Amino acid sequence: MSPTEEMAMAAWTQQALRRKPVELMAAETGLDGHGGGQLARTIGLFPLTMIGVGATIGTGIFFILSEAVPVAGPAVVWSFAIAGAVAGLTALCYAELAGAVPVSGSSYSYAYATLGEVVAMGVAACLLLEYGVSGAAVAVGWSQYLNQLLDNVLGVRIPDVLAQSPEGGGLINLPAVVLIALCALLLIRGASESATVNAIMVVIKVAVLVMFVIIGITGWNTDNLADFAPFGLAGVTGAAGIIFFAYVGLDAVSTAGEEVKNPRRNMPLAIMLALVTVTTVYVAVALVAVAAQPQGMFAGQEAGLAAILQDVVGASWPGTVLAAGAIVSIFSVTLVVLYGQTRILFAIGRDGMLPAFFERVHARTRTPVNNTVVVAVAIALLAGFLPIDFLAEMTSIGTLVAFLVVSIGVIVLRRTAPDLPRGFTVPGYPVTPILSVLGCLWIIKDLRPVTIGVFAVWVVAVLIWYFTYGIRHSRLREQAAGA
Repeated sequence: MSPTEEMAMAAWTQQALRRKPVELMAAETGLDGHGGGQLARTIGLFPLTMIGVGATIGTGIFFILSEAVPVAGPAVVWSFAIAGAVAGLTALCYAELAGAVPVSGSSYSYAYATLGEVVAMGVAACLLLEYGVSGAAVAVGWSQYLNQLLDNVLGVRIPDVLAQSPEGGGLINLPAVVLIALCALLLIRGASESATVNAIMVVIKVAVLVMFVIIGITGWNTDNLADFAPFGLAGVTGAAGIIFFAYVGLDAVSTAGEEVKNPRRNMPLAIMLALVTVTTVYVAVALVAVAAQPQGMFAGQEAGLAAILQDVVGASWPGTVLAAGAIVSIFSVTLVVLYGQTRILFAIGRDGMLPAFFERVHARTRTPVNNTVVVAVAIALLAGFLPIDFLAEMTSIGTLVAFLVVSIGVIVLRRTAPDLPRGFTVPGYPVTPILSVLGCLWIIKDLRPVTIGVFAVWVVAVLIWYFTYGIRHSRLREQAAGA
């Protein structure tokens, strides 16, 4: 390599690893007190907490026991607690960075501030995969629960030709497309309105799960807990790996950083409140479920919460209530997922690594309308026409890598900006972020090789975009060149 080529490579590398100063992020968002940002700060602590709870408590809790109990037995209760503890380590790291860097973009923005531009784009690939695929996957299931509710209440069903993808024998999953369109319209209307509607839906679905606990406890049978951990510690930790993915929605809180009132206080607090709420609900539901039904019954659909309540009550109405709860739950998750995706794209567009189209905000609603339409169309196409069950695991690896980077980012920011104002600091530093990294790696190692391979291909594709477009249009690069 010639000296000229070496100099060019060094300059290229320097640009790719350049960090975006937190002070610049604060100036862009109006956090420094010198002018407002593009987005409006309208979300308070309660609706922000509900964003985290809404994205985390999805339909999984209604059926995840059928996968976890055969692995751990009644000790699945400890599995939920362990998974919550591992997620809690990461949540602590998110809480510190969310208080120190309260902007849109979630872990993409955190990585940009701590690890550099190219790493931030790698994290962006993780987030786009996490939110895009999970949004489509969740929406696909809406038609199933909608049909169950319609059948129970009205005795009618949506024909399979309009409720299944072509792979499933239909023409289009129309309910999934309608759901995404409704969420998009709500998001275009405004962030505050969307957060309020989400909060109402979260309260409803948590109330349904509380109903399960109250009614289910009347069927408590201590004999069902006699052989508490039949598969030992290995079974408990194995089930924790399955259950962990029921906690991945906590990342959603950090996507709202630029639209939150008093973000340095409310962002960390909302993350911790969401974690405590979710873990409490999960453990309570799991304990009542395993005490009300013999573990041998937890296989396939028999382990659904509706089936457990029907056995306890001796009637079919719990199935109708839980179907309604699942419908509300899916709506809430889809709304938050679309919201998070649009804010991440907005942050990337503002940094110049996507076309300016993605950073434009409507003058009246102060929402990224262009983003919302693009995201809605893309996810609707996936949900309406493609079988995407095989991509569900891709959501998990994208989330785990983002979690891992956030934990590393805490350590880096402590060293590079020790005096930066923080609304929250990780207790037990540096042990806590290190344990968080190890916990994420522990779960990643058990994913299928094909999942890791496809994920690597996706990240490479995004990095090719960065090196062919993003690095040349980076606003940080333009500012450095003009300095």
